[in-house]
Amino acid sequence: MALADTLAAAWYGKGAAPWWTAPLAGLYGGVTRLRRRLYRSGLWSSVRLPVPVLVVGNVSVGGTGKTPLTIALAEALRARGFRPGVVSRGYGGTEQGPLLLGDKPDPARFGDEPCLIHAAGTPVAVGRDRPAAARLLIDAGCDAILADDGLQHYRLRRDVEICVIDGARRFGNRRLLPAGPLREPLARLGEVDFRVCNGGSAEAGEVPMRLEGGTALALRDGVTQSLDAFRGQRVHAVAGIGNPERFFDDLRARGIEVVPHPFPDHHAYVSGELDFGDGAAVLMTEKDAVKCAALAPAQAWVVPVRAVLPQAFFDAVAEKLVAARRS
Repeated sequence: MALADTLAAAWYGKGAAPWWTAPLAGLYGGVTRLRRRLYRSGLWSSVRLPVPVLVVGNVSVGGTGKTPLTIALAEALRARGFRPGVVSRGYGGTEQGPLLLGDKPDPARFGDEPCLIHAAGTPVAVGRDRPAAARLLIDAGCDAILADDGLQHYRLRRDVEICVIDGARRFGNRRLLPAGPLREPLARLGEVDFRVCNGGSAEAGEVPMRLEGGTALALRDGVTQSLDAFRGQRVHAVAGIGNPERFFDDLRARGIEVVPHPFPDHHAYVSGELDFGDGAAVLMTEKDAVKCAALAPAQAWVVPVRAVLPQAFFDAVAEKLVAARRS
């Protein structure tokens, strides 16, 4: 078993963590606290932009649904009169930026998540210097900035913080990396403006969210059919996301016989990796599909999802951004 698999098993109660993770977690926690204090004290400078900034992130590693939520937030803010843009580090891509995404951006250059958000109709800028990337969006006419996976990026000041929680896995053993899955102590949750629970049962004070999808889209010709058409069939399920099991379990819940093919998050697919030799359908996430259009076999399908949340949540977010714009 690979080290990453060993650690993940320990985090979620399926094994024991190596002894050396405890002292490293202590060191990691100390560095995390020091870093926050340096920003809070002003010894490390942060950047205030002339437009409201909303960050979407999590306190744990792995996929929690940040990208679908970011897309849903951008759509909701547009419907409420904003012109939002998304700033991203561009993980999985080679571009250091800052740079705006243009027509047909290359995921290998800009990262899969920025390309997916851009394809949903929102301006996106990537760069290691996120404040500089955000200024490109402002120059392009955006009046609100959404920082994707920006909760721990303290150099960019924020007006609203949203933390996304995996409703099924929650926080595992509740320990800091590498002894557990936490990027920051759970006390950090008390400082954010909204806690969004993706799946599972939302706890008190959390906003419920679900990922909804019931169709499959053929990668080659764009034909759409109901996902239920695969019920009872044996399919290859491909997922290079933070929590592949979420995708596999969703397919199984529809009565589909899944042959799982988990890949690392932000995996760069190469020719032949999706050819499984038996002619069975290949179902994959949208995040994988943006990288696989030229590689996928004829029987490959993408399963799109959208984040569904209470409209009152989007109203509350918009109200906070309006207040920040006036202050």
